[in-house]
Amino acid sequence: MLVKGKNINEDTLLATDYLNHFNEIIMLLEMVPSMPECFEDCQEWQPKDYADHFRDSCFSDAELAILAYENAPTNYRQAFDATVDQMNRLIADSMPKIKAAVDAGEEGPLQLTVEGVTRRLQSFVDVASSIINGNMDTLDQTQIDSVMNG
Repeated sequence: MLVKGKNINEDTLLATDYLNHFNEIIMLLEMVPSMPECFEDCQEWQPKDYADHFRDSCFSDAELAILAYENAPTNYRQAFDATVDQMNRLIADSMPKIKAAVDAGEEGPLQLTVEGVTRRLQSFVDVASSIINGNMDTLDQTQIDSVMNG
């Protein structure tokens, strides 16, 4: 098996390195309450699909990670892709709310807004990690609702 001994799960054929893309926006958002000027960096963050992430990364087995993803078992890939879609949607939907809180200039409400978003986003990252590691192969509406509602 080509992925044996690589940072790619042998069962799911997915790699946790992709989650670094979302960890980046979480880290940036967490800086916003104490440094609101960092919100500009958050606004520059864009969704990136799995293949583009690996093409742009320094991941040593990037091409193998892309090939593995393209051949991942359907149950894992569908659940993973659905989770990624939810994360991208959450980020897109949250940016105007965070911008409004930044523009209002009140640290308390800004902190609460950012914490709510990053907590939900981290929950989705945890779900995606579980899928990548083969601990979960479905994502049902109840799980999505649970994460979205914090």
